[in-house]
Amino acid sequence: MLNETAEKLNNQAILLASNGDYTEAIACFIRALTIEKGNSLLWFNLGVTCRDAGNLDTAKDALVKAHEINKTDNEIIEALALVCYSLGDLDSTLDYCTEGLHINSKNPHLWNTSGVVYFNRSRYKDACDAFEHAVSLNPYYYDALFNLCDTYEELGNQRGQQECMVRMKGMDRHGTSDEI
Repeated sequence: MLNETAEKLNNQAILLASNGDYTEAIACFIRALTIEKGNSLLWFNLGVTCRDAGNLDTAKDALVKAHEINKTDNEIIEALALVCYSLGDLDSTLDYCTEGLHINSKNPHLWNTSGVVYFNRSRYKDACDAFEHAVSLNPYYYDALFNLCDTYEELGNQRGQQECMVRMKGMDRHGTSDEI
């Protein structure tokens, strides 16, 4: 294609991926990367698409490349932490969460992911601190509230657990409140 640009290929790939055509989307991202190898957005989008297609190792490789190009993008770090978690690499998950929180300590998703790692390691007090931090930053973050509820149960904090349950009843799964 004569007028093939990285931007056009990226947009085409995003459309293909949104329709579930991951193979073609990945091919578009790879073509775009031959044009702009140093484009962190292309590497990020390739990584997310590979993750969505179930190719976690390839996703991690692409996200690591995106991260090498752009060390301060919290979205890249978040995606990388989640892929590492899905691969069972809890040390790397926690490392990326720590790095991301150093850049932006107000990222509730990274606090929640950190808490999940701590919970999986039976470090319930650390998990509790992380989940409480996530919920303090976003009181309607359902997943963090759910995780905090489980952590309170492990810690024997019935009052905290009850409070979480009451709050969760007042919101839907996507974190919006039923209250006006």
